[in-house]
Amino acid sequence: MERVAVVGSPGAGKSTLARFLAESRGLHHVELDALFHRPGWEPSPIPAFRAAVSETLERDRWVVDGNYRQVSDLTQGRADTIVWLDLPRWQVTWRVTRRTLVRIARRQPLWNGNRESLRRVLSPDPERSIVVWTWQQHPKYRSLFAAQMVDGSWAHADVVRLRSSRQVRRWRSAVAATA
Repeated sequence: MERVAVVGSPGAGKSTLARFLAESRGLHHVELDALFHRPGWEPSPIPAFRAAVSETLERDRWVVDGNYRQVSDLTQGRADTIVWLDLPRWQVTWRVTRRTLVRIARRQPLWNGNRESLRRVLSPDPERSIVVWTWQQHPKYRSLFAAQMVDGSWAHADVVRLRSSRQVRRWRSAVAATA
């Protein structure tokens, strides 16, 4: 477990698990959101994003969290381990809602100085509201990742599918015991 891709719906705990793996296994942590989102929530142009991800993954040992299809060949394709956090839709939507409201209340800056706002959260537009995005995209992520498990896309890697918070806790404990 030296090159790990952590995938799953927003709110599944990708960044939390990736930070844990980075600390416990001595891996470089790569948060794709930090490479993608520019100030003012402007997306990075895809060629620049791919170049940044590729450069970051030149290290021998890393853990990357995120689901950007534009770079999945780089992240999942180079991974020796893929961890799919496949938590229930209601749970990840609740987590995203709670996390977002806390960030708004604390005016917590995210990547490149961006902040979440109540206006964005309450928007019905999934491109603006992470809560709406999470609810709408969860079934798509589940279908995509389930297909990748069986179509050979992930055949090169060890795949760990965790379907509940309890399974995540148990897996983390097992990883910590072997670190």
